[in-house]
Amino acid sequence: MTTMTSAFGSKINQLLKEWPSGVVVVSRWLKEQGISQQLADKYEKTSWLSRIGPGAFIRAGEKVAWDGGLYALQAQLQLPVHVAAKSALELLGFAHFIPLGKSPIRLFGNPGTKLPRWFNSYAWENKIQYFTPGLFFNMELGLTQKDMGNFSVQLSSPERAILEVLYLVPKQQSFEEAHLLMEGLVTLRPKLVQQLLENCKSIKVKRLFMLIAEKLNHTWLKKLSLEKVDFGKGKRSLIKEGVFNKKYQITVPKNYYAKSESLA
Repeated sequence: MTTMTSAFGSKINQLLKEWPSGVVVVSRWLKEQGISQQLADKYEKTSWLSRIGPGAFIRAGEKVAWDGGLYALQAQLQLPVHVAAKSALELLGFAHFIPLGKSPIRLFGNPGTKLPRWFNSYAWENKIQYFTPGLFFNMELGLTQKDMGNFSVQLSSPERAILEVLYLVPKQQSFEEAHLLMEGLVTLRPKLVQQLLENCKSIKVKRLFMLIAEKLNHTWLKKLSLEKVDFGKGKRSLIKEGVFNKKYQITVPKNYYAKSESLA
């Protein structure tokens, strides 16, 4: 009995050593650490683990935030899901506004990628907004890592994040805030911007990006080779009863440009 108790304690000690503080662990990861479902159930009964949903656990008595859940999706379940759009810009220090309360966390995943039930049902402090747009031909282009302390998560670089912001205009993201967010992106890397524009599937996003970039006249803009970018054909309407931009054939809010400025 003593040997069994010793082995039981040894395994949980090893588990806690391998388990980063503040993250969710899933049954698959526990199995890789030599912890069977039966043993996980015993650890739960002896108050070492707390179950937060089907096949997902946290350390007993510990609180986890959305990033600790996202870590499990990325590092343990290998799901192609990342922090995107404005949320990525906020994490990277490019947010224009100080949010009131807890900002929604916007995650993008590859088309067809579903989040596990435990992640969707858990009461995270931040509201989770999940999209699967398939915005780029190369799904991994422009992704990077952010150190969260005990672990890291994958998120969009500023170059990719602003294109994701524009994808959400106007339904989930205001045109005006998209402009303000891009206003702060004075150090974008032209080479990566070029690659992303060439890889971007959305004609609307590419036209809108260029319209705002030209309005702001950032220095990196001059280093782009726009002849390599497919801007498509035909008109695109973002805003009903807006103003039509002839160059990019897209409708923008009436108050975006002063009447004295050219829309040609």
